[in-house]
Parts: sequence; structure tokens; C-alpha cells
Amino acid sequence: MAKKKAEKPLVEPTNEKRVKLEPYTDDALGKKMTTNTGLPINDDQNSLKAGERGSSLLEDFILREKIMHFDHERIPERVVHARGSGAHGVFKLYKPMSEYTKAHFLNDTETETPVFVRFSTVAGSRGSTDLARDVRGFAVRFYTQEGNFDLVGNNMPVFFIQDAIKFPDLVHAVKPEPDNEIPQAASAHDTFWDFISLMPESAHMIMWLMSDRAIPRSYRMMEGFGVHTFRFVNAQGVASFVKFHWKPLLGVHSVAWDEAQNISGKDPDFHRRDLWDSIESGAFPEWELGVQIVPEEDEFKFDFDLLDSTKIIPEELVPVQRIGKLTLNRNPDNFFAETEQIAFHLGHIVPGIDFTNDPLLQGRLFSYTDTQLLRLGGPNFQQLPINKPVVPVYNNQRDGFSRQNIDSGKTSYSPNSLSANSPEQVRAEQGGYITYPERVEGRKIRARSRSFFDHFSQARLFFNSQSDPEKDHIVQAFSFELGKVKTISVRERMLGILSLVDKGLAAQVAVALGLHIPQPIEQPVNKSVPADGVPEEFEPLNVEGSIKKSAALSMANSPKDSIETRKIAILAADGVDERSVSKIKDAIEAEGGVVEIVSCHGGFITSLNDEQIKVDDTVLTTASVLFDAVYVPGGANSVASIEADADAVHFLNEAFKHCKPIAADISALQVLEATYFAKKIQSDEGVILSDDPASLAQSFIAAIRQHRFWERERARKIPA
Repeated sequence: MAKKKAEKPLVEPTNEKRVKLEPYTDDALGKKMTTNTGLPINDDQNSLKAGERGSSLLEDFILREKIMHFDHERIPERVVHARGSGAHGVFKLYKPMSEYTKAHFLNDTETETPVFVRFSTVAGSRGSTDLARDVRGFAVRFYTQEGNFDLVGNNMPVFFIQDAIKFPDLVHAVKPEPDNEIPQAASAHDTFWDFISLMPESAHMIMWLMSDRAIPRSYRMMEGFGVHTFRFVNAQGVASFVKFHWKPLLGVHSVAWDEAQNISGKDPDFHRRDLWDSIESGAFPEWELGVQIVPEEDEFKFDFDLLDSTKIIPEELVPVQRIGKLTLNRNPDNFFAETEQIAFHLGHIVPGIDFTNDPLLQGRLFSYTDTQLLRLGGPNFQQLPINKPVVPVYNNQRDGFSRQNIDSGKTSYSPNSLSANSPEQVRAEQGGYITYPERVEGRKIRARSRSFFDHFSQARLFFNSQSDPEKDHIVQAFSFELGKVKTISVRERMLGILSLVDKGLAAQVAVALGLHIPQPIEQPVNKSVPADGVPEEFEPLNVEGSIKKSAALSMANSPKDSIETRKIAILAADGVDERSVSKIKDAIEAEGGVVEIVSCHGGFITSLNDEQIKVDDTVLTTASVLFDAVYVPGGANSVASIEADADAVHFLNEAFKHCKPIAADISALQVLEATYFAKKIQSDEGVILSDDPASLAQSFIAAIRQHRFWERERARKIPA
């Protein structure tokens, strides 16, 4: 019988080892950059524009491929801003803005425009904590009579990068490291700071991120910004540049970093719960919409570029005009259907508002639609209830996944004669949208204008504008974050960047890291690989801005005239003097504060005169980090019980550590004497003692208005 011929192997054996049938893997180390088709990429730092300051071009296939792939990396949650919370509300205009814009909702002072607002963190997943050190998204949809207008911004007025082509790199760097998916919702790791230390254009934004702005007390107590420079266009076709601001009526307040970490363990839904509870209780969050308006003829009068998203317009140069009020007054009926399915997009605009050539803005105009196509399953996401405008929609778009509308009629094309050319185009004088006829010309080029090269003067302006406690917090934040970085060269490179912002800042962080204080540098850190992606002959400028300090940049200058919605804990036990409780409680609630009774046990406590007082929480089930202030009432038995309870004393110790107001009836002095801060009771302005309930209430409320007494931090030494 003939021997069967051996079959040829599917894969030829090699002399090295047997080839395994496994997924193709490779390491990019030492390789050249290409597109997904293998085309070598010459410039991965700049999108293609019509001239250095011109509009980004649709033909930029490298930009579109890079951002398209990035937008489709995660399903179904958002790639960024996944952790969010939202609410419905209304916007009411104070005064018509016809001088600057023909937008109907910005000229009608009689109508309340419906809105939906979504707040979010950026880096974490849907399951991450609300209290991560992070940028907060602040996205507002106006359901106007001319269609939806989305103002999609953040709680910081600038961004890390100048060109949208760098956005995938930024997010890849800050997300959990891909080899081990660690850390979640945190920037304190090597890949993020490696990227930042090589991107001098991030210097301004990183100052904001390391400030207390990154750990807000609540969504209701943070500012919002449109980030980009937009255009207003009036009925006469005259354009102005505009920056959008949201100013919270409760002021701008933060928590301490140690407190934020504790809150993450005690209640990771802290901001989400705060927003929900405030609206449910009728304490509706409010912001005023502000605008900074610059005439077109003044475009080049500043020492920074209006198209650069890493720059602000200092309010000393262009004051913010407050033109209307946003009020959030209704929680969603269904979190998924509304908060998760809302699809924001910068391209949702109305007549009277237009774009500029900001290259970050230009890239976002592509990215947002592309993201929603994947996340919401196709092109019909605008028909979901939360996304539908309040005005009718008519066009020739048909079919596709999840089509909601049932379109009747024979024609779905234009022009047509079978349906009298319906739907017909709208003439400009009838409200049809007309793009502002900006003159655009220039050579196609991948580069940035030299006007974008000053990376440090506004970072320096921000740091110089902070109060001493805020500066201390920035030093501590950099020390913590860079202390988590394992690669020494990354730490050193980042210290070089900080030396260009402020030598003292760099020196203090260097000491904390145990590294040499860096010599100031005047150029990109790594000249062999230009840090900002521009040719080596174009070094970043290091110029002094015209404004040295800006009061608006410091949270210390935020309004401190209200205690509305602040949460105050009253530490009480059986035998409490009910008058000592009721007088303070009534006074605080009359000012809009929220009072909770915290005791050593649940249920009810019996007062000195046998009254039953309901306990809201116990020292085991809550923590001082969830409150804004603490009060200890009188009553001999109650005072003795609180003093003897280690958790209750710890409650007070933590409140003092986090610089919060503390008050006590003079008969409860022994409780405060059991704390570690007993020797500071008489000297600390934020600790109030009195035997007069009326005087005590007045002084306590004044202290709560101040939010925090950050001066405690300088001299204190906190026991573990």
C-alpha cells in the first residue's frame, strides 16, 4: 500500500521556534508612525489648516482616522465624561442681546427656555468616584425655538491641548495604564505626567487641575466655561468674539484633598446625591450666564491668541456681562433615558452663534457626532426624547438603526416636484442659518501660529492670583501626583516645566520629591522630539502677560454671603438640652442651611426635658467629611456621652483638620478639650464658643458663610 503523502503545513516552520496561531502582537518601541493603511505620518501634532490660523480642513484624513478610532474605543459608555449626573431646568434672560446676536433665546426676556444640564468627571468610568481630582464637564442644552443649542464646556476655562489631533493622546495618557488598567479615575501615574511633561502647552491647564478647582464641594458650587472662543452674529451680519461663563450664585467652593479621598470611601456618589437632594428639597441650583465680548476689530489687541484654548481673557481686560440665569428645578425621571442618552454636540447651534478657527473646537465638531453614532447605535439618536428639539423637524433623512419617526409621503429628496419641493429651504430673512462669511485663505499646512507659542505667562498669572492657602494646595497636589510617578526622569522633566511657571513652586515640589531644585529652562524640555510638535526653530515663547494677577482666578474671592444648602451636623446624645439644639437649628434653617442630628445611636434621643428628638445619622454611619460644619449643644449627659465616644471625638478632629467651622455651647467645652485641637480653641476664628444661643448662632452662621478656615493648615500637625 502506497505511503500517504504528508500534507504541507499551513505555516512553514522556522529555525527559531514553532509559529503559534495566536493574535498578532507587536510593540511600537523604536518603530515609525503610520496611518492604519501604513502611510508614514510626518506630523502627528497639528491638524491640516488653511494657513496657520485658518480653519481645519475636512480633507485631513489623518485627523479623521485618529479621532474616529478614538471615538469608537469604548462601548457603550462615553469614552470620556462617562461618570455624570444631570437635571432639567430653565434659562431666563435678563436683557436682550440684539446688539451682538440675533439668537432668539438671547433676545426674548419673556420666555423661559427649557434646559438639560449634565455634569461629569472626565477620566473615570461610570463606576468611579465623584471626588476624583479631575476636570468637571458642564454641558448645557438649550431647547430653543430655533432648535437645540448645546454649550458643552468644563468647570475650567482652558484645556490641556491646542489642537484636537492631540486629544486621543491626552486621554490615552490619563486613562488607566493599558497593561494593568490601573489607576482608575486618577492622574497620579507615569503615563499622564510623561505626556504632560512633554507638552508645554499644557502648563496653564495643569495649574488649574492641581488647584482646588479640581475637587469642588458640589456641582452647585463650581463655575462653568465654554472654553473656546465662539462668535456672536447680529441681524446686520456684524460679528463679535464671545467667551461663555457660568457663575454659581452659591459661590465657588472646594473640599480638601484628604477630605476628597475620605468622601470617595464614605460616599462615592457624593456630588450626584447632593445635586439630586438639593433639587428634591426645593433648593434649586442657580447660575448666571456671563459673556465676554470682543469686537472683531480687536482680535489681535491682546498678548495671547483668542483662538488658543489654553488661554483665558482675563476679566480685568474684558469684564464678564451677566445676561441671564439658569435654574435647575427637576430631576430626571429615568437616569438612563435622559442623563445617559443625551447626546451633546458643539455643532448644535442656532442663528446668531457661530464657530471660530480654534483648532481644538474644529476637531470637536467632527468628534462629537462620530462618538454618538457608535454610542447610541446609529444616525437617529436625535429622535430620542431627551434629544428631540421643542420645534418640529422636517428633512429628507430616512431609515437607519432605531428610526423613531414614521415619515409619510413619497419624496425624500430635493429638489422635487411631486411634493411641491417640500420641505423647502429657509431664506436668511426668515431665520435660515447662515454661516458667517469669514474670509479664509492660506496654504495647506500642518503647523501652529507663533501666537500659540506662549505656554507659561497665563500659567504664571493663575498661580500668582491664588491666595496663600490655594498656593499651598497646588504645591501639595503636585507633590502628591509626582510622588506617585515611578520614573525619575519624568519627575525631573516636570520640575523643569514648573520652573518656567514659578521658581518657588518648582523648588517646593522638588524638596517634597527629594530631587534637586531645577535650573529654569527657556525652551522645550526635549529638543530632539519637540515637545509641542513644532519645528525646533520655533521655541515656545516665555513672555510676561499684561495682567500680573486676576482676582477672578482665586476662589478666595468667591462670594461668601450665603449658607444655603450647607449641611451642618449637630452632635448630640441622650440628655441634650433641647433649647441648645432648637435655637441653633432654627437659626441655621432660617438662613437656608440643612441640619442633621448625629448621635451615638440611631432612632431617637431623649432630651433633658424628656422630648424625643429624631436621629438622622450616627457617628458610625456618617462622617464629618459629608458636612460643612459641626455644632455641639449643651446638656450634661449628652456632653459626657459625646466626650466618651471615640468616633464622635474623631468626627470633630476631622472637621477641624479639614478647616471647617465648629461651634459649641460653652457647657460642651469639655468635648472640645478632648480633641487634638484643644489648645487652639481660643485662637482659631473658626471655632466658636458661647453661653448665649443667639450670639452663638449669629457667629456660627457667619463662620459657615466663610466655607473654610484654610489658615489652620500652616501650623497644624495632624495625628494619623
